[in-house]
Amino acid sequence: MNDEIRPFRIDVSQADLDDLRDRLARTRWSRELPGEGWSRGVPVAYLRELADHWRDGYDWRRQEARLNGFPQFLTEIEGQDVHFLHVRSAEPDALPLVLVHGWPNSFVEFTDLIGRLTDPAAHGGDPSQAFHVVVPSVPGFGFSAPPRETGWNTARVGRMMAELMRRLGYDRYGVQGGDLGAYVAPEIAKAAPENVVGVYIIGGLGFPTEEDLPEMTEDERAAFAWMQEQDWMTGVDHHVLLRAAPQTFAYGWHDSPVAALAWMMQKFNEFSFGGKAPDEALDRDLLLTNVSLYWFTGTFGSSSWLMYDSTEFAWPEGQMAVPTGVYSGESPSIRRLAERHNTIIHWPEGNPGGHHFVAMEQPDHVAADMRLFFAKVR
Repeated sequence: MNDEIRPFRIDVSQADLDDLRDRLARTRWSRELPGEGWSRGVPVAYLRELADHWRDGYDWRRQEARLNGFPQFLTEIEGQDVHFLHVRSAEPDALPLVLVHGWPNSFVEFTDLIGRLTDPAAHGGDPSQAFHVVVPSVPGFGFSAPPRETGWNTARVGRMMAELMRRLGYDRYGVQGGDLGAYVAPEIAKAAPENVVGVYIIGGLGFPTEEDLPEMTEDERAAFAWMQEQDWMTGVDHHVLLRAAPQTFAYGWHDSPVAALAWMMQKFNEFSFGGKAPDEALDRDLLLTNVSLYWFTGTFGSSSWLMYDSTEFAWPEGQMAVPTGVYSGESPSIRRLAERHNTIIHWPEGNPGGHHFVAMEQPDHVAADMRLFFAKVR
């Protein structure tokens, strides 16, 4: 086994930047279809304005320098190069913590969260609740090598991340995950229950299904009805789409930056609970940094392995190996349902959040709530 950990630095070539700008300038724009707002998909005027900013206003070099401000590394696990950020706190008793990103996101999801975790004193927190932060790029995302064969699942990724923490010398640590991370984070605990002190889930545990209806209360039925009306339930079913023909759609995303941008904005818009456009709910340049990362690494197709390697969709269940905390927020999650598969010790009411990727929207609140949960299991 090769345990070597190699330093890594992002360095997108100027030729790739010039190529992106050239492709954006030569976009063959579709005509607008009839219909109100986003009812037929991403509006042309909205996308044109955002694409113009991506070409002429957005500064990749500035964002690249910001990302390179985080120490980054590569290591080989199971024959796969795994990219990760490893940001150590100056606090001597900091708890190591793995942050697992979602889809279609990347380690960029935690750009504004990391400093709040490693240096809480600088953000009004208690320095005794600091973390050493490790942010792996899930295989097939960003700078982590894509799976070379079918059959990948979240349990395998969980084992890889447990191995990464062992390799870094951490024998006691916490895990956080949301979206795809809500599937992977519990698998890390299952793989290393003697090492993981707790699992913190942004959202995804306790989502009701039709099978739960007979035993649900009136309030729980109302939560289920609310969920059925949301864009992230009624919009483009990416699980079905990517399970059916990911290779077919990847050609467009890989060749046309506007096609890639439209797909990302479609999903980030559907993941908003507040009726705001993606760049109103989240920082515009942070969104474009995530899209740019996918573009420069060519990972629109390879990041969809979770979907095309599955037979059907299911909500994450969690695990019983270690204690669980849930951010909750604007979510139809039901604690009673989540407790069927989790030992929950933290489920606050009223945490703010209008977007699925709440760490990008509310980094202060997420960091504060994570400190509350992990203070209970340290």
